[in-house]
Amino acid sequence: MRIGVLGAGAWGTALAQVASRGGDVTLWAREPEVAETINRDRVNAGFLPGVPLSPAIRAVTDLSELADHDALLVVAPAQHVRAVLAEAPVGATPLVLCAKGIEAGKRALVGEVAAAVCPRAPIAVLSGPTFAHEVAAGLPTAVTLACADADLRARLAERLAGPAFRPYASDDVVGAEIGGAVKNVLAIACGVVEGAGLGQNARAALIARGFAEMTRFGLARGARAETLAGLSGLGDLVLTCSSTSSRNFSLGVGLGRGERAADLLADRRTVAEGAFTAPVLVEAAHEAGVDMPVTAAVHRLLEGAPAAEVIEALLARPLKAEGE
Repeated sequence: MRIGVLGAGAWGTALAQVASRGGDVTLWAREPEVAETINRDRVNAGFLPGVPLSPAIRAVTDLSELADHDALLVVAPAQHVRAVLAEAPVGATPLVLCAKGIEAGKRALVGEVAAAVCPRAPIAVLSGPTFAHEVAAGLPTAVTLACADADLRARLAERLAGPAFRPYASDDVVGAEIGGAVKNVLAIACGVVEGAGLGQNARAALIARGFAEMTRFGLARGARAETLAGLSGLGDLVLTCSSTSSRNFSLGVGLGRGERAADLLADRRTVAEGAFTAPVLVEAAHEAGVDMPVTAAVHRLLEGAPAAEVIEALLARPLKAEGE
């Protein structure tokens, strides 16, 4: 199975490294200098420094070079997936969606975007607790690989699996997507806890209450509870809510320290997807009639509300039963 990867950021490069263990990989980069460095020096110095890349990876800047591949891993940021797929030679080529987020405006999951732009392409989702530098270094990693087509799911899993990279099969595509999207917003909230010095009790409570929000929203959108409690939901949530290696968590730390969201976001080359997902998720939750107070609090912070004020309002909410 010949694999192409759309997006040469840290995660796209790491996935290209994973896929290269089973054969040649074509990696599309938007920036010519990134492709040139990968091909010449065997390293992506701008996005994944210090990781020697396999000679089986060939970087390109022309999307037409992705034609005639057996599967395409879509790793462009969620807000850019529609534009990239509209230009890519997809046709009926299976798409493995690796971006995590909800498209602004249409409030569409990445899978819904892909289905609209590439209606002939079978769709799979790869999601889970993954830091790109650890995956690229060959450290043990487990992910969810969700696809409605059991045969395609098995072929993709076999092609991507390695000694330290374990895909676990699921047919719950929506559940795998929602876990990855919501956890980015909750990771910002946990970063705020860290930045504001609120302690480990508060972080643990926030993870638990955030997971309750993820579950409520996921069930309302047709996801299964066991998917949300698995690698692509709870597993990813725990990872990104606990480490400064998470871009979203680091953004939250800055907000918790009183820094302005606009300044924090302007200074980043890589994307903190939760910042784009939060306002969309608030709208989608309202539309679905789902209460998501932590998500709403993150949205307020990103709009410029002071961290102390947002935290005080969240703690002053009426008492309720844990299942609510």
